[in-house]
Amino acid sequence: MSSFRPETLQQQLAVPAAEAAQRLLGSTLVRQLDGATCRLKIVETEAYDASDAASHSNWGITPRTAVMFGPAGFAYVYFTYGRHHCFNIVTGQPGAGSAILIRALEPLEGVALLEQNRPGHSGLDLTNGPAKLCQALQIDKRLYGHDLGQPPLWLELSPPLSRQLITTTTRIGISQAKDTAWRFYITGNPYVSKL
Repeated sequence: MSSFRPETLQQQLAVPAAEAAQRLLGSTLVRQLDGATCRLKIVETEAYDASDAASHSNWGITPRTAVMFGPAGFAYVYFTYGRHHCFNIVTGQPGAGSAILIRALEPLEGVALLEQNRPGHSGLDLTNGPAKLCQALQIDKRLYGHDLGQPPLWLELSPPLSRQLITTTTRIGISQAKDTAWRFYITGNPYVSKL
């Protein structure tokens, strides 16, 4: 389990959205599921906060977005397009309405279970997109508001990556604030969703 206490995790993620999105790259997401443990490296993120027209929190606190306005280090999970879940990590100070969409993960351990959860898919196709990784890890709205310092889903922060290892670009699949360069990924990583 994470060597960081939840308070420390919250403190380290209580930074502005774009900074947190880069800070999360290279860190490990751990999922306990069906008696097995899956470990995956975060390789692609997108930042959102309440000042951002593309963010769910831009409209203020609602039942859907309430967790985004709380302390950092909790899960914001939402359902989209009537069929997919997306997993976000709440960041920033309470009230910021800030969360980081996890767009892609690189499996490190537990690949067989990930493949079982995504029948007919393997290799790069397992977790190279936000809906794919949620299906592979069985992340759904039952994990909304979950403390990411605790099982069965937790975050192990790694030291920040050098800026030279990170590519910055605009976000994907949004209609508002399309020119905001708040998408970040580990340069050259094959699990990135779209280059």
